Formats: sequence, C-alpha cells, structure tokens
Amino acid sequence: MALTPSNHTNSSLLSFSLMGIPGLEASHAWMGIPFCSMYIITLLGNSMILLIVTLDQTLHEPMYYFLCMLAVIDLVMATSIVPKMLGIFWLNSVEIAFDACFTQMFFVHSVTAAESGVLLAMAFDRYVAICNPLRYQAILTHQMVTQIGLAILLRAALFMTPVTWMMKRLPYCGSNVIAHSYCEHMAVVKLACADPRASSQYCVVGSTLIVGTDTAFISLSYRMILQAVLRLAKKEACLKAIGTCGAHLCLMLLYYVSGMASIYTQSFGQGVAHRTQVLLADLYLTLPPMLNPVIYSMRTKQVQDAVLKVSGPKKDPV
Repeated sequence: MALTPSNHTNSSLLSFSLMGIPGLEASHAWMGIPFCSMYIITLLGNSMILLIVTLDQTLHEPMYYFLCMLAVIDLVMATSIVPKMLGIFWLNSVEIAFDACFTQMFFVHSVTAAESGVLLAMAFDRYVAICNPLRYQAILTHQMVTQIGLAILLRAALFMTPVTWMMKRLPYCGSNVIAHSYCEHMAVVKLACADPRASSQYCVVGSTLIVGTDTAFISLSYRMILQAVLRLAKKEACLKAIGTCGAHLCLMLLYYVSGMASIYTQSFGQGVAHRTQVLLADLYLTLPPMLNPVIYSMRTKQVQDAVLKVSGPKKDPV
C-alpha cells in the first residue's frame, strides 16, 4: 500500500500498518501470551497501589502520592501499546488510523518523559525526608505535591506536542508499513518522504535534556542523602534511612537502564538485529510498569501491611 502526501487537512483518512515484531511473525501468537500476562499483572498491581493508598489513611503521605502518580503513568503507558500489540499478534489487526498513530506516539513518549519526572519528584521527597525531616510536612504540602504533579504533566505535554505536530505535517508518500509494534517515533519518521531532521533533532535534544537534567538532580539528591546518612550516629537509624530509598533506587535503575538499552540500540545499534531492537522497545514499555508495584510491595513494609489489610480475610467479631 502507498500513501499520498499527508500534509493536508484530510490526512486523518489515511492509515498505517504495524508489523508487530519483524522476523518473528510466525511466533506472534505465542509471543502474545507473555505480553498479555504482563499487561494483566500491570493492571492488577498498579490498581492495587491506587486502591490501598486511597483506602489506607496511613499512606496519605507525599511519598505514596508520588507512587500513585507513577501507577497512573504505568497504566497509561501499558494501555497505550499492549491492546494494539495483542490485536496484531492474535487477530492480525495491523491497521492503525493516521491520527490514532500519532495519538499513540504522543501518549507513549509523553508518559515516558512524565515517568522520569515522577522519579525525580520521588528522589526529592526522599531528600527532604532524610536531610530535613523536621520540615518535611511544611515543604511537601498537598498543594506542593499537586503543583509538582501538574508541572510533570505540563513538561511532558510541552515536550511531545511540537514533535507530534512536526511529524504530522511531513508528507508520507511511500510505504505505510511501520516496522514496529507501535507508532514509535524513529520507525514512523523513516516513512516520511521529506527531510525529517528537524523533528528527529528536536526529539533527541529534548529527550537528552529531560533525562540528563532529571538524572543529574537525582544523583545530586542521593549524594546529599548519603552524606546525611553517614553522619547518623546510630547504625540502626542509618540502615533504616537507606532502606527507605531502596525501592526508589530499584525503580530508577529499572527505568533508566532499560530505557538507555532500548534507545541506544535503536539509534546506534546498526549491528543489532531489527527484531531485537523492536523487542527491547516493547519490553521497555511493558516490563517496568509490571515490576514497579511489585518492587514497592516487596521493599516497603508499609505497602505490604496495607496490601494485607485490604486483601486479607476479615475476622468475624467474637
């Protein structure tokens, strides 16, 4: 199939075709099983986080509000791609409308930017809790948490809106087959029959600034946390303070390591098979959303207690 130039008002009538995982088409039916399983665990785990924080008054703290933001982002991230992936794998539903493709691109890339912002907010929360505990409630008020959440969403939207606008205005007059499981930016830009360097350079620079700035501030906050912890006189207090940061550090490593592996293999991994690049990109958007609630449940005793309180059997009064 071929597309006529799409830089006109009726471009919404056009469509793309998604290949799924190129080279593994014969295994699509089987590959849908683990992705469906991960999606179900993602829905259950993140919904449980939202439920227990809502119901348990002891979790009405900034740390757990940020965890709720992360849970919502993870739900949006997984839902943006997995249902369509399963449609490709099991129903051969490869077609995606032109506007739907760019809507999916907007949500996928904006929620990844938002997740980085939430991880930075969680690092700031741990910094205030450990380095300035007496002013914790005064600094991280409900109003401040709300403003941080809105700033994270606004930054993500401002980052992706120009990219989506520039991509939609490009003419697509060649093949309409996207060699990917979802409308990933680099995969779509290869189909343009005009110079896409402006959008590509903007995306690379914007992503680098967001990730670079966030990781720099996260590193600074944990350096200051480590200095504060080492000054603690009691070993028990030191271990307890470090333990409160363990879950966040695991989330941060999972998100940034998997993200860098996916981005660098797609941008610079000429020697990496294309199907491996696509599979890494798919796992980057499905594995962290599934594991985030699991990590917090395993490493945070308050979350464990709240889960048991909500899901455990109720004792009949004697």
